[in-house]
Amino acid sequence: MSVFVRLGQIGRERPGMIDAAGTIYDLSPLTDDIDGTFLAEDGLARAEQARAEGWLDVWTNAGELRVGAPIARPTAVICIGQNYAAHAAESGDQPPAVPIIFFKHPNTVVGPNDDVTIPPTATTVDWEVELGIVIGKRAKNLADEEDALSHIAGFVVSHDVSERQWQTEHSGGQWSKGKTAEGFNPVGPWLVPATEVDPQRLRLWSSVNGEMRQDSSTADQIFTVAHIVWHLSQYMVLEPGDLINSGTPQGVALSGRYPYLRDGDVVEMGIDHLGQQRQSFVAAH
Repeated sequence: MSVFVRLGQIGRERPGMIDAAGTIYDLSPLTDDIDGTFLAEDGLARAEQARAEGWLDVWTNAGELRVGAPIARPTAVICIGQNYAAHAAESGDQPPAVPIIFFKHPNTVVGPNDDVTIPPTATTVDWEVELGIVIGKRAKNLADEEDALSHIAGFVVSHDVSERQWQTEHSGGQWSKGKTAEGFNPVGPWLVPATEVDPQRLRLWSSVNGEMRQDSSTADQIFTVAHIVWHLSQYMVLEPGDLINSGTPQGVALSGRYPYLRDGDVVEMGIDHLGQQRQSFVAAH
């Protein structure tokens, strides 16, 4: 199995691919970036073929570089709220009958190990590990859930950072104000092709300062990945490269069991087969 990465300084990331042996290959001869155009043109499969046929060079210093988000800035970040029954319960709500939708600004997407800045007036910053769905083909009015699966390029670890007071008290009944601060969506480290993942059989977890917070499975989702993509396509057109956050399980600070994040806290999280993240939360200066 090969996975896909973007490495380099912020704004200067280059595309790469890591094979099963851990060798990193430079994808620059194939594409300028891992973006919607590359995904729509079956770029993941073409890259794998190019590697197998010996067309790609080994990226010799890749291990020394910063890890960026494995997809270039998406045109949309679409999120599903309360998609695990236990999380809905800890939030004080009943499980939703239909998917709850909100949006994040594309500039929330940053690298998996980048520092996250706590905004100056934020006092209730929370963590949320989520399975991220990356769209590979334009999806509009899809016929069924099987069709929906064929429109997914791959999956990522996605951290839906939230400011709960902004979400619940400042947003006028919707949630996006509490979700859209700059850098509030670390993604990665890898984009793993959909052909390599069973999205409903993945353990996902998070910890704060080394103490476990979330530990669950995507098997507990109320709405499956296939249903989410099909459902969204009935109301909007999903474009290649779009990111969908599919919801978080129980174990967040909103539950009242844990303190909210403060300057110096370290959050780690991961999903089976998709890798791990680590962020330090720092006060704004």
